[in-house]
This record gives sequence, structure tokens and C-alpha cells, in this order.
Amino acid sequence: MYAPPLLRFAAAFALLALATPDAGAGKLYRWTDPDGITHYGDHRPEAPTGAVTEIPVRAEPSAMARLRIESDAGRYLAWADNTLDGPIEVMLHFNRQTNVNGMPALPARATVPARGSALVSVLSPSGPGHDSRFELRLDALPGSPNARPQDVEYLLPLQQDALHIEQGYGGSFSHRDPQNLYAVDFAAPIGTPVLAARAGLVMQVESDFDQAGLNMEKYGGRANLIRILHDDGTMALYAHLREGGVHVRVGQRVRAGQVIGLSGNTGFTTGPHLHFVIQVNRGMRLESLPFRMRGPQGGLRFSLPQ
Repeated sequence: MYAPPLLRFAAAFALLALATPDAGAGKLYRWTDPDGITHYGDHRPEAPTGAVTEIPVRAEPSAMARLRIESDAGRYLAWADNTLDGPIEVMLHFNRQTNVNGMPALPARATVPARGSALVSVLSPSGPGHDSRFELRLDALPGSPNARPQDVEYLLPLQQDALHIEQGYGGSFSHRDPQNLYAVDFAAPIGTPVLAARAGLVMQVESDFDQAGLNMEKYGGRANLIRILHDDGTMALYAHLREGGVHVRVGQRVRAGQVIGLSGNTGFTTGPHLHFVIQVNRGMRLESLPFRMRGPQGGLRFSLPQ
């Protein structure tokens, strides 16, 4: 099961005091150059002259969007910056407000293009003689609310002959919420090649997590994954991949049947498997969709339990 949390970005403002969370790196690297100077970085250096030491660092889920505030002639422009290679939808809220209003009024929504920005609201003092103070929260979900799903047949997302489904539509363990209701968990030994079930664009990846467990608070948002955007606006999520088991990059177009990664056992899970689900953004609501799939012996049919 994989249930990505609704991301929240809280920022406290008193005349532009902004704090934005950053994603933690999964690994750090240490090396020494020919001059004896020690360097640190989050990418392995190219052609190092000496030994490179890999330093494990606790990984955190990457930020989907970042809230940015600009001052403009006594007003505050609230921008949302999209970090994904696909569209997202955001909603901006006041957690607290004193002598300030938004135009449009908060909560306000905006759709932000891939790697782009959108002005969500303009914040202005609501009256003279008082300092404007406010606290904002930005919620973000992947996908465009304008998606138009098409009826297509998906390929099996695993390179294996035997097929065993651990949990299907409406599974009692974890497939009860709207974003996972129509998910399917395919049993797969760690390291099984994961295939793109449909052509599309890689819009999001996570690959630095290395642990699994049944503590939702600890592991719920820490599954390695690939999210692929299809031409009709739907998204396929492939989750619980092994550490370093992502073989594609964000922004890359993939074809149906292409190897995109390796299955694993990361995040909130009872054991090794691939969590596969088709999702769509229904206006700040991430929902799963039923799908048709072709298996080794022909068409597969999934249904909700009676």
C-alpha cells in the first residue's frame, strides 16, 4: 500500500519572515582533491582523484511545491513553485491572519505547470494603522484537475511469468481510501524488473528510502516510487521500489513495456510487492480509477469485493 500524504507547507509571516522546508538528501559523498581539500556533496563526483566515501543520510519525502512570497508596493504576492515534471494543483489557506485579506480570497486554488510557477493570491492590508501579520499553508496534489481519462488497456507492470495478487481493489488492509481504492498489489521478489504499463512522462521519483514497516506515521510517506503522467492527464504510480531501484529520470518519456525500475520493500508495507494504481486529480482530491490490464494469459479483470 502507498498513500502519499497531502503535502502541507506552513510559513509564518510578520512582514515577510518565510520558512520553507527542503527535502533531505539520501546520501552524501566525501572526497579529497589533489590539493588535500576535503569536499562534500549530494552527487558522486565525476572522475575523482581519490577514494569517495558514501555517507548515508536519513531521506525525507521531496517537496512537491514551495511557497514563495514577494513584496510589491505594500502588498505580498503569494507564488507556488512546482518542483515536479508534471502539473500540480495547489490550495493556499490562512492559518492565522491579522489585518490582511487575499485577492482572490483564501482559500484559493491554482494549477501550476511542470517546473513552473503560479500566482495564487495577492495579500493586502485590510485597514490602516495596524501591522499585517499572517500564517499561510499551501496544500499540493499531483496532476491537473482538467484530466480527461481514456479507456485503455494497460500492460502488466512486472517482468515475470507467474502472477500473484496480494491485494486488489478495495483490499481490507490498505485499499480503502479514494486514492488507493482501485490499486493492485502484485507480489514480486525484491529486484524484479518493473515495466511501464503505459507510455508517458516521468513526473516524479523517489529512490533514497531503504526501510519498511507497519508504522504509518514513520513509513507512510517513505516509499520509493515512480509517477508517470499519461497524455490524457491520468497518472500511474509504481511504489515500494528498492533503494536505488529507479532507472528513469524526471522529465523522461518512456514507452509501454520499458524497464523503469526494480521492485522492492520500502515504505508502509507488509513485505516485498509492487503497488500499482492509476490516479487522477479531481480538484484537490486524488482519486484512483479502475483499469483494464493484459496479463500473461490474456485480459485481467479486477473488481471490488461484494
